[in-house]
Amino acid sequence: MPLTYDGLVARARADTRTLVQVERHDGYAVVTLTDPAKLNILSAALTVQLHDHLAGLTAEPEIRAIVLTGADPGFSAGGDLGLMAEVVEQLADPEDEAGSTTPWRWIRYQFGACVRLIAGADTLVVSALNGPAAGVGLALAFASDLVVASERAMIVPAFGRLGLLPEVGTSWHLTHRLGYQRAVQYYLSGEHIDAATALALGLVNEVVPHETLLDRARRWCERAMATPEHAQLMTLPLLRQAAGMTWEQALTMEEFAEPNCFTTSDFAQAIKKLH
Repeated sequence: MPLTYDGLVARARADTRTLVQVERHDGYAVVTLTDPAKLNILSAALTVQLHDHLAGLTAEPEIRAIVLTGADPGFSAGGDLGLMAEVVEQLADPEDEAGSTTPWRWIRYQFGACVRLIAGADTLVVSALNGPAAGVGLALAFASDLVVASERAMIVPAFGRLGLLPEVGTSWHLTHRLGYQRAVQYYLSGEHIDAATALALGLVNEVVPHETLLDRARRWCERAMATPEHAQLMTLPLLRQAAGMTWEQALTMEEFAEPNCFTTSDFAQAIKKLH
């Protein structure tokens, strides 16, 4: 029988390997993709585990920040080519009644759900690129609030070579960060982009020595926790929405939001110290 979306999720959950590890600290967590022999590809099992962990962590008020990284030597090589081949074969099966809606469900309810959790939560997410990042793996990084790259990091535009389009939000991020013509160049060239070039293009926030990558990502988490909680919870959605607003819309949104900060004890104490 053709594999359904529900069947694929059930098969993924039956995989007993630990493919995503969570390390908790005071106020933040480090989430590591742990299938290094396969460059942390987003297999069905790894993706389901990642989604479950992200859903749990972003729902915990005490977790204000998350570091997302991969086990060396790579961040994530993207989608599982074996799973893709299985889908292509199944689409040719006349008994497959679901057709393209099965991969659509997977892309939306697994890959898409992961990036929506990253981009939609009030939890700060810092992606720490320790090596190659491609495809959906790159989409996870682009959806993050900050991207810190090791000097070994590599941005890999694999979509065009596979006959795919930029997916899981990547088309939006590329055009907003690079502009339309550079985004086209990025897609058609298929050239790997090293960490220094990615920094120059605005695809990552900073580049650090490989051995200091996680320490640097953790420092951003600590900076977030040093900010009054209400300020983080209000500012992250404000900045995300402002990117798609006119200046007047953003100004109006700020005018309505700012007076709430005046009512907090954090603001009152800060003003008292400075006054």
